[in-house]
Amino acid sequence: MKTIGLIGGMSWESSHEYYRIVNETVKEMLGGLHSAKSLMYSFDFEEIESLQHQGDWQELTRLMIDAAKRLEEGGADLVVICTNTLHKVAEAVKESIKIPLVHIADVTAEKIKETGLQKIGLIGTKFTMEEDFYRVRLSKNYGLEVLIPEEKERQVIHDIIYNELVIGDIKQSSKKQYLSFIQNLEKKGAEGIILGCTEIPLLIKQEDVDIPLFDTTTIHAKSAVEYALKS
Repeated sequence: MKTIGLIGGMSWESSHEYYRIVNETVKEMLGGLHSAKSLMYSFDFEEIESLQHQGDWQELTRLMIDAAKRLEEGGADLVVICTNTLHKVAEAVKESIKIPLVHIADVTAEKIKETGLQKIGLIGTKFTMEEDFYRVRLSKNYGLEVLIPEEKERQVIHDIIYNELVIGDIKQSSKKQYLSFIQNLEKKGAEGIILGCTEIPLLIKQEDVDIPLFDTTTIHAKSAVEYALKS
């Protein structure tokens, strides 16, 4: 079994889910008393959030590269960035290390392609919904048509993530808003929805909607395990 290097703390709420899922998946796949071999470098999210909203992606890139190198030096055999938004700097991180980086958009797109769906709605932070690093990767590399909510809806989604979900504040009123936005994407033709922020699955579950949800936290964590268990 390879050692999974987790870059976490963005937020710790979702990093907790990563740790749980990788260990449960190893247990399911290997049985017995097996659990995942892993290392985690966990950030103080206050610092990360501040840099994101200041637009200081140069410093964020430096921090992510430093974290990845620390994990590599500590014995990790692969790296997982436990957040969708910070995949904005994933290519720079990948180029800075000698071990593989499991990209959250790639493994999510592969899961979508397995279902045969083509037109996909995306909800997440404004960075993830609006910038090219995520949407264009899905469309250019995997041929997916990606739909995003209207501008006002994107702001609400973003604010709920940063003001509520990252601190574990789960509100039914916010859930109702998210479900309304998902319904609007469905009306535009979305055949499924990417939960493109690792905190959103804390709020929205598959049983809440009629169309397929692609929980990036679970997909990413399970993909890391699959890689770790390859001979």
